[in-house]
Amino acid sequence: MSEDQTITIEIDGKAIQAAPGQMLIEVTDAAGIDIPRFCYHKKLSVSANCRMCLVEVERAPKPLPACATPVNDGMKVFTRSPIALAAQKGTMEFLLINHPLDCPICDQGGECELQDISMGYGSDISRFVEGKRIVKDKDIGPLITTDLTRCIHCTRCVRFGAEIAGIRELGATGRGEHMTIGTYIEKSVDSELSGNIIDVCPVGSLTSKPSQFKARAWEMLQRDTIAPHDSVGSNIHVHVRRNELIRVHPKDNESINECWISDRDRFSYEGVYSDDRLTTPMIKSNGEWRNASWDEALAMVVTGLKNAGADIGALLSPNATVEELYLAQKLIKSLGSERIDSRLRQGDFRGEAPSYPWLGQSIESLEKVDAALLVGSSIRKEQPMLAHRLRKAALEGAQISFINPLELDLNYAAQQLVTTPAGMITELACVAKAAGANGDLIDQAEVTEVHKLLAEKLKGAANGALLLGNLATAHADYSIIRSLATAIATACDLKLGYLPEASNSIGAHLVGAVASTGNDAQAMLETACKGYLLMGIEPGLDLWNPAKAANAFEQADFVVALTAFRSANLEAAADVLLPMALFVETSGSFVNAEGTLQSFAGVITPSGNTRPAWKILRVLGNLLEVPGFDYVDTTEVLAEITQATSALVPNNAVSNQVASTEVRTAKNGLQRIGDVPIYALDPLVRHARSLQKTHDAIPAGVYLNAEEAGKLGVTEGDNTVVVQDQVRIQLPLFIDPNVPNGCARIPAALAGVEQLGAQFGEVTLEKV
Repeated sequence: MSEDQTITIEIDGKAIQAAPGQMLIEVTDAAGIDIPRFCYHKKLSVSANCRMCLVEVERAPKPLPACATPVNDGMKVFTRSPIALAAQKGTMEFLLINHPLDCPICDQGGECELQDISMGYGSDISRFVEGKRIVKDKDIGPLITTDLTRCIHCTRCVRFGAEIAGIRELGATGRGEHMTIGTYIEKSVDSELSGNIIDVCPVGSLTSKPSQFKARAWEMLQRDTIAPHDSVGSNIHVHVRRNELIRVHPKDNESINECWISDRDRFSYEGVYSDDRLTTPMIKSNGEWRNASWDEALAMVVTGLKNAGADIGALLSPNATVEELYLAQKLIKSLGSERIDSRLRQGDFRGEAPSYPWLGQSIESLEKVDAALLVGSSIRKEQPMLAHRLRKAALEGAQISFINPLELDLNYAAQQLVTTPAGMITELACVAKAAGANGDLIDQAEVTEVHKLLAEKLKGAANGALLLGNLATAHADYSIIRSLATAIATACDLKLGYLPEASNSIGAHLVGAVASTGNDAQAMLETACKGYLLMGIEPGLDLWNPAKAANAFEQADFVVALTAFRSANLEAAADVLLPMALFVETSGSFVNAEGTLQSFAGVITPSGNTRPAWKILRVLGNLLEVPGFDYVDTTEVLAEITQATSALVPNNAVSNQVASTEVRTAKNGLQRIGDVPIYALDPLVRHARSLQKTHDAIPAGVYLNAEEAGKLGVTEGDNTVVVQDQVRIQLPLFIDPNVPNGCARIPAALAGVEQLGAQFGEVTLEKV
């Protein structure tokens, strides 16, 4: 800040530099001067309704709220004067009039802002003798518990919903002491960011329902780690009591997750204590599963791997750490195989792909774009924190557009081109042609005014982006979509970026846990290998074509799975189950969407007889006598990775941008859209009890619009038989107006669809 951009004000006799128009409370916070507050929050608009931050300002007739008072040159402020203190103490007395003072049973006790401030500004007696107000609690869902009698009407939760989550789910009704916070009608709070209202609430009015009454604040130890689900890599605090996870809170990191986290990152820890946790090695003997010792299980695995030799394939979870992925690929390559992949939900591997794909810009810079085209992305549910950044750009006037096979429920204004899977290619080709690109598919496109306007919008952007999401990756013609997207980005001078599905999708590219075409995930399932190594996945839920995978595993001589959970489809596929630790039980690193590597340590000891996956792989390497597997800890593994990959940088460029123009997606017939719901992304989320009770935890079924349902003569609730690749299963029908004509939304990764085929492909429906 230059000299001519600053003014000088005096606070408690001390001269302080400030920016013109800056709010007084921001200046005092920066200077380390404490002013009590309840309604003020650095990320929310100013409401100035709690009045706790009243201070004396020279020549002002009465105390002023520091949060709503802009500074001006020469201003003199007194934060500890008799007038200021009297105003603050008077405010505190009024706030405590109706407060229940139930600190001994409140989950917020020990870390409550009201408690802390009342120690300095409250009185030891109350002059209020009338009866206290009592407010009936509301059930707003499985994640947040309410005690509205404690509410001090700061409205932080209301403003969070309107300004950050983008959904006005909470509001205030009534006036004065009769004012009540809640939903306008009886409903749950369903935002994917809803848990943040627990953090912004300054009292115990909104607390975590899964951790209710489990521990007191002073009994818990705080440990830091990285969220293991999407590609943001949100920084989180994990609170532990006697080696038990109690709750998760956000850790401030302005460049990544600011001070927020998604509900998926906050509540998925419950999966650690799922009844399906695998805590001891198991082997299949004569078709029956039994517990085994580690020595027995590892000996069986070593024999199986040796027998498979070079004819072994490895399917690795993109949620595994960099160290685990590195050791897994190193182990498989030592056996002479190149069949290693973590792109489990990708169906098309034609054409040249980027060697090290990434977001194409920093996470923080997403909120600065002035135009963006997202292709095959339900970003709000796939990447909630990236969606938050993009929403901030939209609110500043950025033009956001989508090309998708589903209409999205967005929390800001955007253009949506909703079409069939085959239509996505057509729409992209039209935009590319309107932008001035050329090519076989592009030259045949019939451009409309809509495409011209969209191309003009993208071309006119000073800071534009084109992002490919999970629905694009799972598309049967992903290579063509990627090629057309590259052509548009080049013609319009946009930053081309990828929205990686998982916490370490980019890290997998870094360490070589992706295969070349012919050795990729689909190739190793189309032509069955002699043996398979599965790590951190459930075959029926985490693979692009579960039916094809089940057939491949059935033909294999040996399948070993490193897994944290037992499941029926995993037990059907594997011969040995080795219990692996989850992210809170091990150390490692993730590489997020912007290419930032973040390391973390375990926060609790592994459950039962489980072991960190990197240790299991290290022991297997030793037993197979692979050189260079004598690691003591993950820091040694990471050091080796860093040395081997020091020259690699994220890069979305390819030397040959033209993929095959053979379109595999059928234009006729009913097309399946197999998106992955937000709370079905990975095994840990799927085993989190509270998340599976939310509005977004949708059931397995067939989702059709009313017109398509009418053609079949079925109504909502009817059972239908779904036929795909000669597999027949029965699913209930739901009416969904967001599904376009010619399509059936049959979400993947849900219990009940494990036997179906590809996420995108032709299906037929039969009325039961």
